[in-house]
Amino acid sequence: MTQQADSQAPIFHAFAGHVAAALDALVAAGQLPDGLNRGAVTVESPRDPSHGDLATNAAMVLAKPAGTNPRALATLLVAELEKLEQVKSAEIAGPGFINLRLSDAAWLGELALIGAQGGDYGRSGVGAGTTVNVEYVSANPTGPMHMGHCRGAVVGDALASLLEWAGHKVIREYYVNDAGAQVQVLARSAHVRYREALGHTVGEIPEGLYPGDYLVPVGQALAEEFGDKYVEAPEAEWLALFRVRAVAKMMDMIRDDLALLGIEHDLFSSEAELQAAGKPEEAEAWLRSVGLVYDGELEAPKGKLPDDWEPVALPLFRSTKFGDDQDRPIKKSDGTWTYFGADLAYHYQKAQSADALVDIWGADHAGTVKRIKAAVAAMTGRDGAAKPFEVKLVQMVQLLRDGEPVKMSKRSGNFVTLREVVEEVGKEVVRFTMLTRKPEAQMDFDFAKVVEASKDNPVFYLQYAHARICSTLRKGAAEGFAPSAQGLELLGEEELALVRVGAQFPRLVEAAAAAREPHRIAFFLADLAAAFHAYWNVGNDRPDKRFIVSENGTLTGARLFLASQIGQIIRNGLAILGVTAVEEM
Repeated sequence: MTQQADSQAPIFHAFAGHVAAALDALVAAGQLPDGLNRGAVTVESPRDPSHGDLATNAAMVLAKPAGTNPRALATLLVAELEKLEQVKSAEIAGPGFINLRLSDAAWLGELALIGAQGGDYGRSGVGAGTTVNVEYVSANPTGPMHMGHCRGAVVGDALASLLEWAGHKVIREYYVNDAGAQVQVLARSAHVRYREALGHTVGEIPEGLYPGDYLVPVGQALAEEFGDKYVEAPEAEWLALFRVRAVAKMMDMIRDDLALLGIEHDLFSSEAELQAAGKPEEAEAWLRSVGLVYDGELEAPKGKLPDDWEPVALPLFRSTKFGDDQDRPIKKSDGTWTYFGADLAYHYQKAQSADALVDIWGADHAGTVKRIKAAVAAMTGRDGAAKPFEVKLVQMVQLLRDGEPVKMSKRSGNFVTLREVVEEVGKEVVRFTMLTRKPEAQMDFDFAKVVEASKDNPVFYLQYAHARICSTLRKGAAEGFAPSAQGLELLGEEELALVRVGAQFPRLVEAAAAAREPHRIAFFLADLAAAFHAYWNVGNDRPDKRFIVSENGTLTGARLFLASQIGQIIRNGLAILGVTAVEEM
């Protein structure tokens, strides 16, 4: 059956349809065998823009299975593609790539499509409704959010939004680590503040407890609820109770902090509840039944052994069977679960409601990636094919002020809180800045530079492009001009160059979603802003290239239409990143 291009599809998608239709035509003519796997066929921009507007590798990937050579197949395809009105020329490059140069009408049609689709331009159905669980932040519930959590929070939230734009259903999940030693320390720290709230002198916070002032209101709430009941009571009587109350208060604080960044999760999963429900025991029983957990001794540490080291038999998961360096314990010598032991049960639990899993972790967790990937492969493979699972590592952020490290926060005790940063520079600046570098790259966040009004500041440069567009549209309206799709044929090469950049957006959304890399959207927006500013600067030197040419209303309407659609793409891209475009600066 011949596949036709969708006339309402963005240009790269439309030409993917045209290439498919050309291949169908060759099949129908007996020049190409039917049933070839076309999954690797792509339509994208040539690496060198001078080679044309679009390129396809169809001949390269299909020639061998078709029993022919790439240039021969490319010759047949070129003959078909040259029949399209939108194609000015089709040329064979190298061993068999095909470069296409499109007519001006093709790009003007894309500009009109952007106007027609508006806020939906760039949305895709490629995800086909499949569900992806994105777990991000998952900070220990022992204090407020700090800037060490911020980057992963933004990356995870932007990725979730990006996946939705690409047609996936998304579950945004936060795993609450409320079953480990750190929450016992939190409970003891809260007890100190509880005694303080009741008028007892506590002096310096004891070593090993959390010293931050953020626990003062927690202590006050405990004092109001329990009076002096637990002031002198043995720890066993209040530890579990204070842990539950303190964790709940910390999670309220964390949710409030995340809300400052516009981040909300769909699901909060408790490690304590997971263990109380016996999920790790269930996981161990199944893994033992299939020979993936056994009782054995850990390898001795490398180098000189500690004086107190002795071999201990522990339940070990056969993670080496899945590519890990060594088998890993799922329980400690005291019988409690290791973090890994609880984590494998948690991942299996969340895989029950998702088709794929993505975890956003700090780079300091890099050493545990292999083992958890092994566990997920084992646990989800019990139901058939193992579910796709990826871990995205995010490097820490170094806070600077005019190039100097920022002093720590009194409120937190030993770190700068997210709230302090957002309140100083704003949500939009924080979110966009966190995506201006690949997450695996180190990042400096300089308070002075992120608010600097210069071309070197990507946040300012992009927002300035959008503000310029809005200002131009307001100025045009004041002079009686409005954006109009009438007269688009009057747009010239400089204007069409802007359209070509903007038209990359729908394809980029799909590629970025597939790679789980939301920073690609920020990079694209930077390129689009640069292209817009470059055109604006042409108008500074040549009045005939300005958006508003008072003596030519039709041309002015067309250029204002162009400006409004570039603004629309900027807003769409920023919406994915969770950033609001500004209208004036």
